[in-house]
Amino acid sequence: MKRGARRAALLVLLAAGWPLGASAQMAGGNLTDQQKLGQQLLAQSCGVCHLPTNLGAKTFGPPLNKTAGGGDDNIMREYITNGTPRMPSFRHYLKDDEINAIIAYVRTVPEMPAAPAR
Repeated sequence: MKRGARRAALLVLLAAGWPLGASAQMAGGNLTDQQKLGQQLLAQSCGVCHLPTNLGAKTFGPPLNKTAGGGDDNIMREYITNGTPRMPSFRHYLKDDEINAIIAYVRTVPEMPAAPAR
């Protein structure tokens, strides 16, 4: 298998596995339809940089949880819409309601405790 094909296969596997892990992290596990859409969009559009792999590799971007953007939805909306120096803009890729769905889902994901020092 060529290198590019292996990467693509790995990304598909990671994206497919994320929704299950994220649901397990949720308090109560009950998502609204908007949050379910946000979960799916996050796995498809943001997961490559923001979701941890099963291999324990560090993520390129910060973890996304209820404290992302300092807990401020407007800051998250700004980052997603316009990007940052290290993150692309999604203004031409995601609609406003899809960005709102991602934010609604992220606000349900609890902050993970820091890993113990080795």
